[in-house]
Amino acid sequence: MKNKVSLKDIAQKVGVSTATVSYVLSKGENSGVSEKVAERVRQVAKELNYQPNQIAKSLKMGKTFSIGLIVADISNPFFAQIARIVEDEAKKKNYTVIFGSSDERAEKSWNLIKFLSNRQVDGFIIAPTEKSEDQIRYLKEEKIPFVLIDRHFPEIPSNFVETKNYESSYKAVKRLIDTGNKNIAMIAYDNSLHHMTERIRGYRDALKEAELERHEQVYKVSYDNIEADMKEAISLMFSKKSRPEAIFIATNSLAVSGLKYTEQLGYKVGKDIAVISFDQGEAFDFFYSPLTFIRQPLFKIAQKATEILIRQINSKKFINARISLEGELIIRKSCQIT
Repeated sequence: MKNKVSLKDIAQKVGVSTATVSYVLSKGENSGVSEKVAERVRQVAKELNYQPNQIAKSLKMGKTFSIGLIVADISNPFFAQIARIVEDEAKKKNYTVIFGSSDERAEKSWNLIKFLSNRQVDGFIIAPTEKSEDQIRYLKEEKIPFVLIDRHFPEIPSNFVETKNYESSYKAVKRLIDTGNKNIAMIAYDNSLHHMTERIRGYRDALKEAELERHEQVYKVSYDNIEADMKEAISLMFSKKSRPEAIFIATNSLAVSGLKYTEQLGYKVGKDIAVISFDQGEAFDFFYSPLTFIRQPLFKIAQKATEILIRQINSKKFINARISLEGELIIRKSCQIT
């Protein structure tokens, strides 16, 4: 096995001291070494394929330059895009991101937090699960830097970046009302997470303002049983004598499932039923009636979360950044009914 290249090896080849090599490779332009010598050191380091000792570097700086990112499901386009942007933004600051999916289970989320903490990540970006309040309190008590994304717990002061869930949902339902729909149903996840309750509140307030609260219908679907629960909800919805004229669906994953069963019952989106989804799904572009949806500002969410976390890591202080960003209503064929 080939011996690892050391600072001494580089120093001998260049003809300078080990300290000089160390200054050049660790401090860059601030090394105080002449540019001619510094360039030669960097050239030899590259020729010898020098790899710095990350453990030693971490011990010296008190950082591992790694971030733990815990989301509900990395295969979900929303979280996949968030992860991609976080990774790119973190790389600009020389941080590596380690990903994990909680599958909306508090136990799995806790296991990921413990696993990543044991590997000395410098901080976390987390989309918290239901019943994970104690995990967030633990991070605060241990003074471990973290930022919550997509959802947060109002009763626990914490850094978070999210979309304005209430306002966005209200805007979507008002669009359905303004295009002539009165009997509007909603499909949501069956949980108590703040972002979901805010989306439901926006739906209800839009109906109330239009004096349509008598038509309120909220169908709830379990994350662990989406297909069966969705099939039951859609069947029940369309079996009613006064079936809905429109549906507001709380997430992109619910929308994909809901559209499938609506089709199976023979109802045409954009013709027989108007539909708006909160958040975009890749499948929406290929659906025969392109779906109207709330576009979440994914780049800003991920960028801000990464920026806040690294700032907190560097300052070693709680920043108290609470950011709610506007969602944009993208109108397409699925809610053109008038």
